[in-house]
Amino acid sequence: MKYSINGLGIPEAHGPYSQGTTAGRLVFASGQIAYEPNDSKRIIDGDAAAQTERIIDIIEAILGEVDCTLSDVAQTTVYLASIDDMDAMNEVYERRFPAPAPARAVVAVSALPLGALVEMDCVACR
Repeated sequence: MKYSINGLGIPEAHGPYSQGTTAGRLVFASGQIAYEPNDSKRIIDGDAAAQTERIIDIIEAILGEVDCTLSDVAQTTVYLASIDDMDAMNEVYERRFPAPAPARAVVAVSALPLGALVEMDCVACR
Protein backbone atom coordinates (compact mmCIF):
# COMPACT_ATOMS: atom_id res chain seq x y z
CA MET A 1 0.00 0.00 0.00
CA LYS A 2 1.05 3.57 -0.65
CA TYR A 3 0.79 6.29 2.02
CA SER A 4 1.36 10.03 1.89
CA ILE A 5 3.84 11.61 4.30
CA ASN A 6 2.83 14.87 6.00
CA GLY A 7 4.22 16.48 9.10
CA LEU A 8 5.43 19.54 10.96
CA GLY A 9 8.33 21.34 9.35
CA ILE A 10 7.53 19.95 5.91
CA PRO A 11 6.52 22.66 3.42
CA GLU A 12 3.13 22.08 1.83
CA ALA A 13 2.97 20.73 -1.70
CA HIS A 14 2.24 23.33 -4.39
CA GLY A 15 0.52 21.05 -6.82
CA PRO A 16 -1.08 17.65 -7.18
CA TYR A 17 1.65 15.66 -5.44
CA SER A 18 2.68 14.50 -1.97
CA GLN A 19 5.83 15.76 -0.26
CA GLY A 20 6.63 12.15 0.39
CA THR A 21 5.13 8.70 0.06
CA THR A 22 5.84 5.20 1.21
CA ALA A 23 5.40 1.99 -0.74
CA GLY A 24 6.30 -1.08 1.26
CA ARG A 25 9.81 -0.56 2.64
CA LEU A 26 10.57 2.29 0.23
CA VAL A 27 10.24 5.96 1.13
CA PHE A 28 10.11 8.59 -1.62
CA ALA A 29 10.73 12.28 -0.97
CA SER A 30 9.48 14.52 -3.77
CA GLY A 31 11.77 17.11 -5.29
CA GLN A 32 12.43 19.75 -2.64
CA ILE A 33 13.62 23.31 -3.00
CA ALA A 34 14.86 25.51 -0.16
CA TYR A 35 11.53 26.87 1.09
CA GLU A 36 11.57 29.39 3.93
CA PRO A 37 10.78 27.60 7.21
CA ASN A 38 7.64 29.68 7.80
CA ASP A 39 6.63 30.54 4.22
CA SER A 40 6.34 27.74 1.69
CA LYS A 41 5.81 30.26 -1.11
CA ARG A 42 9.34 31.69 -0.82
CA ILE A 43 12.81 30.23 -0.89
CA ILE A 44 15.56 31.17 1.52
CA ASP A 45 18.14 33.79 0.68
CA GLY A 46 21.53 32.32 0.04
CA ASP A 47 23.80 30.51 -2.34
CA ALA A 48 23.69 26.90 -3.55
CA ALA A 49 25.37 25.66 -0.35
CA ALA A 50 22.78 27.35 1.88
CA GLN A 51 19.94 26.06 -0.30
CA THR A 52 21.36 22.52 -0.25
CA GLU A 53 21.56 22.67 3.55
CA ARG A 54 17.90 23.73 3.82
CA ILE A 55 16.75 21.09 1.31
CA ILE A 56 18.48 18.33 3.26
CA ASP A 57 16.81 19.63 6.45
CA ILE A 58 13.42 19.28 4.71
CA ILE A 59 14.25 15.80 3.42
CA GLU A 60 15.37 14.82 6.92
CA ALA A 61 11.98 15.97 8.28
CA ILE A 62 10.10 13.96 5.65
CA LEU A 63 12.15 10.85 6.45
CA GLY A 64 11.73 11.40 10.18
CA GLU A 65 7.95 11.13 9.83
CA VAL A 66 8.44 7.43 8.98
CA ASP A 67 11.33 6.80 11.40
CA CYS A 68 14.06 7.02 8.74
CA THR A 69 17.25 9.06 8.70
CA LEU A 70 19.65 10.28 6.04
CA SER A 71 21.61 7.05 6.49
CA ASP A 72 18.59 5.20 5.03
CA VAL A 73 18.75 7.15 1.75
CA ALA A 74 19.70 4.84 -1.11
CA GLN A 75 19.42 7.22 -4.08
CA THR A 76 19.16 10.95 -4.77
CA THR A 77 18.70 13.13 -7.80
CA VAL A 78 20.04 16.69 -7.61
CA TYR A 79 18.94 19.37 -10.06
CA LEU A 80 21.19 22.42 -10.42
CA ALA A 81 20.23 25.66 -12.17
CA SER A 82 23.97 26.06 -12.83
CA ILE A 83 26.45 23.21 -13.03
CA ASP A 84 28.97 25.70 -11.64
CA ASP A 85 27.29 25.16 -8.25
CA MET A 86 28.36 21.50 -8.16
CA ASP A 87 31.28 22.07 -5.76
CA ALA A 88 29.18 24.09 -3.30
CA MET A 89 26.42 21.48 -3.34
CA ASN A 90 28.93 18.62 -2.99
CA GLU A 91 30.52 20.19 0.08
CA VAL A 92 27.20 20.17 1.96
CA TYR A 93 26.06 16.83 0.49
CA GLU A 94 29.24 15.05 1.58
CA ARG A 95 28.99 16.44 5.11
CA ARG A 96 25.28 15.64 5.57
CA PHE A 97 24.92 12.19 4.00
CA PRO A 98 26.80 9.52 5.96
CA ALA A 99 28.99 6.92 4.26
CA PRO A 100 28.34 4.92 2.29
CA ALA A 101 26.94 7.80 0.26
CA PRO A 102 23.70 7.25 -1.65
CA ALA A 103 23.75 6.57 -5.38
CA ARG A 104 23.23 9.92 -7.12
CA ALA A 105 22.47 11.64 -10.38
CA VAL A 106 23.12 15.36 -10.91
CA VAL A 107 21.30 17.17 -13.68
CA ALA A 108 21.80 20.73 -14.91
CA VAL A 109 18.45 22.34 -15.73
CA SER A 110 17.49 25.64 -17.32
CA ALA A 111 15.30 26.80 -14.39
CA LEU A 112 13.82 25.67 -11.08
CA PRO A 113 10.65 26.85 -9.28
CA LEU A 114 10.84 30.26 -7.57
CA GLY A 115 14.32 30.83 -9.01
CA ALA A 116 15.85 28.14 -6.79
CA LEU A 117 19.45 27.13 -7.45
CA VAL A 118 19.06 23.52 -6.23
CA GLU A 119 16.35 20.87 -6.06
CA MET A 120 16.73 17.36 -4.68
CA ASP A 121 14.60 14.23 -4.36
CA CYS A 122 15.45 10.88 -2.82
CA VAL A 123 14.49 7.28 -2.22
CA ALA A 124 15.16 5.66 1.15
CA CYS A 125 14.67 2.12 2.41
CA ARG A 126 13.41 1.37 5.90
